[in-house]
This record gives sequence, structure tokens and C-alpha cells, in this order.
Amino acid sequence: MRILVTGGVRSGKSRHAESLLAAERSVTYVAPGPVLDDADWQARIAAHRAQRPATWATRETGDLAAALAPEGPVLVDCLGTWLTRLVDDAGLWEAPSDEVTAYVERHTAEAVAALTGRPGRTVLVTNEVGLGVVPEHRSGRLFRDLLGTVNQRVGAACDEVHLVVAGRVLRL
Repeated sequence: MRILVTGGVRSGKSRHAESLLAAERSVTYVAPGPVLDDADWQARIAAHRAQRPATWATRETGDLAAALAPEGPVLVDCLGTWLTRLVDDAGLWEAPSDEVTAYVERHTAEAVAALTGRPGRTVLVTNEVGLGVVPEHRSGRLFRDLLGTVNQRVGAACDEVHLVVAGRVLRL
């Protein structure tokens, strides 16, 4: 079973995603976001870790396809931070849009192939970015467009997509 959980910031996505695997004794929790030397970011990570069972293993990596390789339940939180890390690590924020798009599409295809080949339960969290205003800056527009495409590709590979709004879940 593959489930994509999407919604806005602080909508309850992570809590819902974790609840989907609460009955599992051990879960590989994949944190694919950037590694930042920022006190606020570190506090967010610590708060998330404190909410999870001690039997869950955390794997911090930007290689999403490899992170989906282990058997057993996997929770990925989240695709938006993975995308940020992917583009950051490649230094592509200022590159031509078609170059960035091709790079992200290649890595997304690898991740989707790994996802569809997984035997274990998989829950992925992402941000819904298509409901707001058009970002003022190029990097914001690029991120919105790229994540929208990533979400479509991953959503198509999942058995279910859950939209979380104000802590309420709508199964799409």
C-alpha cells in the first residue's frame, strides 16, 4: 500500500501520516530535507522526532530512490524538503527552467520506480502548493511548479492520496 499525504503548512499532514503506520513496530522514517545549521530548523526536527516511537529508525538522506529500497514500512517526510535539497545540492536555482525541470524529472522518475517496486507499506508526505498566490520571486515559482509536477507523478504511483486540511482528512 502506497499513500501520498498532502496539505498546507501545519495542516496535520505529518501527524496523519504517522498515524497510518502507528501499528507498525518498526518504521524507517526518511527525512530527505536539507541539513541546515539553523536553530529553528533543528528545533523543528527535534519536535518531530519526539513525537515518533523510539523503535522507528530515522534516515536522513537526499537520495530518495535509495531510501525507498529497504523492506518494511517507510515514511518519507517530505517531498517538498526533498525537492529543496535536490535543487540546492545541484546548485540549480538560477539555472534555466528546462535544465532544472529535466534534472528534477530524472530524479523523480527514479524515486517513482523505487516506490512502485517496494513490497512494504509506504507513506509519503508533501506540501500542496497549488492553492496559493503566484509567488513573487522566480525561485518560489520554480519550486511551486516543480513540486506540483513531483506531486502528480508520485500521486499517480500511489494507491491513495489523502488531503489534510485543518487536521481533517479527505481521501481523494
